[in-house]
Amino acid sequence: MSTPNASEKPRRAGGRMLSHAIMALMAAYFLLPFWWLVVASTKDNDDLFNTAPLWFTSRNEFFDNLRVLFSQGDGIYFIWLQNSAFYSIVCGVGATAVAAFAGYAFAKLRFPGRNLLFSLLLGLIMVPATALVLPTYLLMSRLGLTDTIWAVILPSLLNPFGVYLLRVYVHDSVPDEMLEAARLDGASELRVFRSVALPMMRPALVTVLLFTMVATWNNFFLPLVMLSDDKLYPLTVGLRSWYLAATLGNAGPALFNVIVTGVLVAIVPLIIAFLLLQRYWRGGLTMGSLR
Repeated sequence: MSTPNASEKPRRAGGRMLSHAIMALMAAYFLLPFWWLVVASTKDNDDLFNTAPLWFTSRNEFFDNLRVLFSQGDGIYFIWLQNSAFYSIVCGVGATAVAAFAGYAFAKLRFPGRNLLFSLLLGLIMVPATALVLPTYLLMSRLGLTDTIWAVILPSLLNPFGVYLLRVYVHDSVPDEMLEAARLDGASELRVFRSVALPMMRPALVTVLLFTMVATWNNFFLPLVMLSDDKLYPLTVGLRSWYLAATLGNAGPALFNVIVTGVLVAIVPLIIAFLLLQRYWRGGLTMGSLR
């Protein structure tokens, strides 16, 4: 058996150092905006534009900014925060349920037009969501649902990528033999789905749930078009209205530091959601479970 040459060891070590350096640079690149946000939230409005952007000043104004944030506009930021949480939870759970049923049906059931419908679904993945907002607005306007919570919730219940992801996961991770055994035991198709397939789909379900919740939390164009009542705004549209008011200078003093603090606070729920749901991402736990 040949042993590696002495010259190969330094080369491998150099390759590892280079890969680690590239990863560190990429991590710094992605974390830099978040670092700026943390630093900016500790400054008042003057220091925000007149001091070093990536480092703190001698004064920490974070708690003052936080106080103004939740008192500005009679506490409307808290309403926007509640709206974003409501939209994200309802749309996330609803879209995940629809994707679960549809993904299971495409993967394990045989019905007329299945391949055609799945091809149309793949086509929907290629269509940008913003391109569908205006036709959706016309439809919601015809139904009288604009400027209501349903104008945001109903279009968000369809997640083509989530259906595709669950279809692929169910096809590879849910054995047909287990489904057939349950059917032979007299279980209905709904019972087979609920008792056999659904527990095996948990990692994919959590992935779709988290992706949908994040997409809804960050959604901007759909609620911007659908809503005109500021009491129904999510955080994205609400903070944008504050920014326009600060830029135009027609709503009292410009409070860019408060807006930056509001953006930082808006990120916290997403971080908490990732931390709480990451333990469910364990794929392949049921593979090989046939007896």
